[in-house]
Amino acid sequence: MVAIITIVILLTCVVLAFFVLVQNPKGGGLSGTFGSISSQVMGVKQSSDVMEKGTWTSITVIAALCIISVMFYSKPQGMEKSNGKAKTTQSAPAKSK
Repeated sequence: MVAIITIVILLTCVVLAFFVLVQNPKGGGLSGTFGSISSQVMGVKQSSDVMEKGTWTSITVIAALCIISVMFYSKPQGMEKSNGKAKTTQSAPAKSK
């Protein structure tokens, strides 16, 4: 299941890169930041176009899948939970001849 989620995350990352690269720049870049004071917050104008919605949707899907993927990871072998603390089980050392 983790492999499927990882593949979906990678595909969503490609879609997110597409949305980011296709958008028109909305600010003056680094020179616009130092050259003038504007009313924009972090250089992004609020608009309701499809590209911006696609960007935010892709980010949300990636974040949700990353959080959900944690549920499917198994615990490492040798880890036991006892009294709220994780402890490792150790075997006796090998006897020497």
